[in-house]
Amino acid sequence: MRKLLMGLGMALFIGACAGGAVPGLLLTQPVPVSATDPHIVAAVADARRPEADRQRDALRHPAEILAFTGVQPGWRVADIGPGGGYYTRLFSVAVGDSGRVYAIDRPNAAPDRPRAILAVAPQYSNVTVVQQGYQGWSVGEPLDAVFVSQIYHDWFYPQLNIDVPALNRAIYDALKPGGVYVIIDHAAPAGHTINTADPAADLHRIDQAQVIREVTAAGFVLEEESHVLRNPEDNLSQRVFEGDIRGRTDQFVLRFRKPA
Repeated sequence: MRKLLMGLGMALFIGACAGGAVPGLLLTQPVPVSATDPHIVAAVADARRPEADRQRDALRHPAEILAFTGVQPGWRVADIGPGGGYYTRLFSVAVGDSGRVYAIDRPNAAPDRPRAILAVAPQYSNVTVVQQGYQGWSVGEPLDAVFVSQIYHDWFYPQLNIDVPALNRAIYDALKPGGVYVIIDHAAPAGHTINTADPAADLHRIDQAQVIREVTAAGFVLEEESHVLRNPEDNLSQRVFEGDIRGRTDQFVLRFRKPA
């Protein structure tokens, strides 16, 4: 009887390795998230969101972006470069009262020039603003997700004084095993080189292939790309601030995962 039970146990284990569903053995698999899930719908419908944010929704597709991150209630999320809090607000509602959002921002330029995110955080009890700069920050607990929207290319400008490979490695270390690193940025022509000597003249775009090389070099695995922010009509040789393309640029959305 003992040999029979042992044989059955081994058969179950082998079945699980081959793709069989054995309770408790596949708990590290990501839980699928849909744009229509209740916590995503609640985040987009949040009455505290300003009208300016709502007007951007048609172009930013917040429900689809949140679902792409895989965010779940209870998650710990770092939103690096939160700006006016567009995504910080959304993540705050999506992770719920049991979750936490860290808005990773730069220090105030002057006492009378506070960063915009400081006016947002008091409205959300689960949001903590960390003003240690984009590099060298610490939140004191492992994260489920790190989110970076439209500023990865800025990290190469000398005024920010960022070591990008070191920052990517630090983000890797800040995440739990299985955690995700999501990057949105303005697409540049293939092979584009960022103009670090004259940022004002730069396109403020980045080659998607460059981002993939750098992030995977830090140990991440590229898991998926979303095309929800793609715009084939964008002239990639044009600066993102010029003409009527502002706010409608061709953007890539990449999800990397730290191996579990």
